[in-house]
Amino acid sequence: MVAGHDLTGGGSWLGINEHGVVAGILNRPGTLGPERGKRSRGELVLEALDHADAMAAAAALIQLDTAAYRPFNLVIADDRDAYWLRHADTGRVEELDVPEGVSMMTANDMNDLSSPRICRYLPRFEAAKVPDPDKGDWGEWQNLLASRAFDPKVGPRGALTVVTEGPYGTTSSSLIAVPEFVPADVGLPPRKPIWLFAAGRPDEAPFQPVQI
Repeated sequence: MVAGHDLTGGGSWLGINEHGVVAGILNRPGTLGPERGKRSRGELVLEALDHADAMAAAAALIQLDTAAYRPFNLVIADDRDAYWLRHADTGRVEELDVPEGVSMMTANDMNDLSSPRICRYLPRFEAAKVPDPDKGDWGEWQNLLASRAFDPKVGPRGALTVVTEGPYGTTSSSLIAVPEFVPADVGLPPRKPIWLFAAGRPDEAPFQPVQI
């Protein structure tokens, strides 16, 4: 397993395991940071990565006690399936569709155009050249992740690379590619996932490969 380490709350916000299962978590609106009496949401990424496939991870996590955690959006994916688990203070974890094609997630719902960031950037990702990770060509996606452009009505927090005068802002960025599933009887060698990580703002720090 390879994952970021939350030094404050424990757990992680993004990671991948040896089976190619990827898990990433975001807070829901108004729930940034820890809360007294609640467990760290970062635990859920590590729990998801304890499973050999995304289906098993989603089936396990949909059963959790929502009272123990602040609201979250959790995405779990592998080379065959992708799941969005939403804890929106309804008393249960909801499993919602991840549509085919390009999707975008913030603290809001997936592809929710009421989010200024999604409204501005989802069409740009949809129009961008499709990356070719095997050739190291992430071109337009890297440029989009590094963008500091935002709607003046909402301020710099509406950018993808967030820069503010306070402590809130972008501190790292990742690009992850999970190879297409190939049945064992095809006779082709297995392909490994690709993870590029920028250890800083992506408009300043270079993306470097992560050993998986």
